[in-house]
Amino acid sequence: MIEQTGSSPLDDDLPDGLLAVRAAEGDEDSFAVLVRRHGRALLGLAGILLGNAEDAEEAVQDAFVSAWRRLPEYHHGAEFRTWMYRITVNRCLNMRRRRLPPLPLDAVAEPATGDAWSAPARAAEQDAATAALVRALGELEADQRVCWILRELQGLPYKEIAQVTQTSEQTVRGRLFRARQSLKEAMAPWR
Repeated sequence: MIEQTGSSPLDDDLPDGLLAVRAAEGDEDSFAVLVRRHGRALLGLAGILLGNAEDAEEAVQDAFVSAWRRLPEYHHGAEFRTWMYRITVNRCLNMRRRRLPPLPLDAVAEPATGDAWSAPARAAEQDAATAALVRALGELEADQRVCWILRELQGLPYKEIAQVTQTSEQTVRGRLFRARQSLKEAMAPWR
């Protein structure tokens, strides 16, 4: 009989905490399960924060490498997912600080759509509204933008957002309130 390598189907049913403990002890297969389990959500988060798929992949990869190295420091009182969100958000914010300022959206030509059945006016309006939202999100303070993305796009509860951002739930609620107010004002012409 050939020994099975890689994670067993049972590993996929184990809680994150147990997998993290195993990974901290050097079990690469347990860490691979954690990567499969959380990689897509973290990539989505990084993509939104960075606005670039390649940078997002780099940030998430760096976050997982950092997590692998820091697993012995992982405090099992916090959820692994929350810990990974914190590492990923920090990586993304660091990458944004190092980047050159992006080109203004109106400086980039819009790609032509190949769909002959689409209504050009409606598509143009949706594109302009999306661009306005992207600009408005980009103008938010970084801490407000992170809280808004974690809540509105990732669906995290206030408690987890507070853990990710290392603040209180009250601070998270305040940042979300200010972010929503700013976005409401910026998007008023599109209502």
